[in-house]
Amino acid sequence: MSGFARHRRSRLVIANFTGFEADLLRSLASQLVELLRNEAAVPREDMDPFEAMMDFSGPTSEPEDPVLARLFPTAYPGDEEASAEFRRFTEGALRDGKANAAVTIIDRLEEAGLPAELSEDGLMIDVELDEATAETWMRSFTDLRLALATRLGIEDGDEDVWHALSDEDPRAQAHDIYEWVGYLQETLVEALSDRR
Repeated sequence: MSGFARHRRSRLVIANFTGFEADLLRSLASQLVELLRNEAAVPREDMDPFEAMMDFSGPTSEPEDPVLARLFPTAYPGDEEASAEFRRFTEGALRDGKANAAVTIIDRLEEAGLPAELSEDGLMIDVELDEATAETWMRSFTDLRLALATRLGIEDGDEDVWHALSDEDPRAQAHDIYEWVGYLQETLVEALSDRR
C-alpha cells in the first residue's frame, strides 16, 4: 500500500497498486456508478444534447437510498418547496458528474493495465494522473467514503468500536476498506499540495 506521490520530474501524480487493490478500487467505483445511475434522476441518453440541457424534469424529493440521500442532501431543510425546486434543477447534473468521476477511476485503472478479470498473481498497476484527473479521483474518493460510511453507520468518534471488532467480522473488513480509501485520499491531497 503505497498511496499517491508527485513524480519529481514529470510532476504527474503517481501511484502503484497491486492487482487486488486496483480491482477493489474498480469494484467500488463501479458500484457507485451503478447506484448513481439506478434511479429516475439519471440523464436520459436517448435525448438530444440540447434537449437534455434544457430538461429540468429531475426529481423533487429526497432519494430513498440512504447513500444517495447523503450524497444529495436536502438544500433547504426548513423549506420543502425550495428544496424540491433546487433538487429538480440540480440533482441530475450532480449525479452525472459524480458517476463520470467514478468512471474516470475505472478507465484509468484499465488503461494502466488492469484486465477485465483479475487472474494474474503479482500484477502491479502503475497509475499516472495529470492534476485535473487527480482532482477528479479525489472528488470520487470523497463520494466513495461517504457511501461506505453511510452503509456501515460510521459516526464521528466511534473508531474504538470499529477497531474492537474481530478480524472475521465482515463489518471490520468493510471498515478496513473505508480506512484504505481514506488513506488514498489523504496521500492524494498531499501529492496535489506538493508544489516543489
